Amino acid sequence: MNNSKSTLFLFLLSINLIWCQKQDKKVEIDILRPSKAAFYSAILPGLGQIYNKKAWKIPIVYTAIGVSAYSYDFNKKKFKSYRDAYKRRKAGFNDDIYQNIITNDDRLIDAQDFHKRYKDLSMVFLVGFYFLNILDANIDAHLMDFNVNENLSFRPYYENDYLLGQSIGLNLKIDL
Repeated sequence: MNNSKSTLFLFLLSINLIWCQKQDKKVEIDILRPSKAAFYSAILPGLGQIYNKKAWKIPIVYTAIGVSAYSYDFNKKKFKSYRDAYKRRKAGFNDDIYQNIITNDDRLIDAQDFHKRYKDLSMVFLVGFYFLNILDANIDAHLMDFNVNENLSFRPYYENDYLLGQSIGLNLKIDL
């Protein structure tokens, strides 16, 4: 009889403890979320930012990629224009568009080199911004899983201790 009373008491106590505990909502963490965001950004720049619900980044992504693409296209056209003019002059023709503007053939070579350099640099920026877009989507998706709430605090403090004197330090508080 005494054993059944203690068993009943422990059973009721365990039920009471289960119901009294604070039930937190469990948030399902999708471990594939960062790779999905990176994949979407690789397919279409900015799509990973939409997937992460950070649509305000899309104009930044398209501006960076668009300016780089425009610069590449502009410098490619100018490079071909100067190269064609130089080739026509070497072939003996005098009807290129720079005939009265640039009289020295060395200036045409310098212009070719200038626009070729900036064409290549624009391509480096274009590819760099494309990969930066993918990296941003991946990192942003990773950071969505971190818990940042009011339970974490980091603040400086000043303590006036009569035995040890004055002291300054940092206080770290973590409530779990």
